[in-house]
Amino acid sequence: MSFTERLQAAVRRTHNPSVLGLDPMPDYVPDYVSAESDPARRILAFNKMLIDCTHDLIAAVKPQLAYYEALGCDGFDAFLETIRYAAGKGLIVIVDGKRNDIGSTAARYAHAYLEGGFAPFCDALTVNPYLGSDGMTPFLEAAHANGKGLFALVRTSNPSAGDLQDLILQDKRPVYEAVADLVTGWGKPFVGADGYAPLGAVVGATWPKQADALRRRLPHAFILVPGYGAQGGTADDAARLFDEKGGGAVVNASRSLMLAYRKAKASTADQFVTATRAAVSAMRDDLNAALAKAGKVDS
Repeated sequence: MSFTERLQAAVRRTHNPSVLGLDPMPDYVPDYVSAESDPARRILAFNKMLIDCTHDLIAAVKPQLAYYEALGCDGFDAFLETIRYAAGKGLIVIVDGKRNDIGSTAARYAHAYLEGGFAPFCDALTVNPYLGSDGMTPFLEAAHANGKGLFALVRTSNPSAGDLQDLILQDKRPVYEAVADLVTGWGKPFVGADGYAPLGAVVGATWPKQADALRRRLPHAFILVPGYGAQGGTADDAARLFDEKGGGAVVNASRSLMLAYRKAKASTADQFVTATRAAVSAMRDDLNAALAKAGKVDS
């Protein structure tokens, strides 16, 4: 099965297009989860507990590399153990590294995450398309050859995204539309039997006015949707980025799920588990209701 087929199958199995973002800070970890003083060990224990209590409810996890790199070598060890553990629980692992560079360096990044190194525990990688085709080609070739996936930044969820992405080109397209068209073109030779290419797109739920047009410009791209929850995007906003059958997209949430225990005022491990599972279930139900409301249901 291709990456997109595996991801869509996981969504169907769990009836949940949610992705759990694993972006941990040491101070997120309550002492009843880990009494370790070492920050890397604390976040690893936190991640494992999150995975243990959600792996039957969600399709995928998305660790953001910056949170691990910030803790140095020990943090990178925690990252490796996190993705190993998640993969062992049967979860799709999307590594959020936003990698790219000139062709030769891009090839080494591609090898690290899609062919060797971390590849046994990494199903997909986020990439920056700004370097153009010679930076993207090594990733595309490695992903296609190894059944992996990519998500290229197209319309990011952050407030200042428009500083660059809204600039208007000579042909009157904004930059984000031009990037979407490039992603479609780069992925087209690799489109699989399910109609999707291994090259997907990152499009934030925080830009609902652009969502419909971007979905049309990205007919073969599985879309990774950040911005739901703490960043202000709603389920209705996210639903715009799914295809007409309610597939072709997954929605990430990090803080609203990782820190659900705080909102619930959990004071024990059992209460942590209950609060986290309730938050994941609520997100699932919210997204599925929005998809049904939009008429995006596979008949």
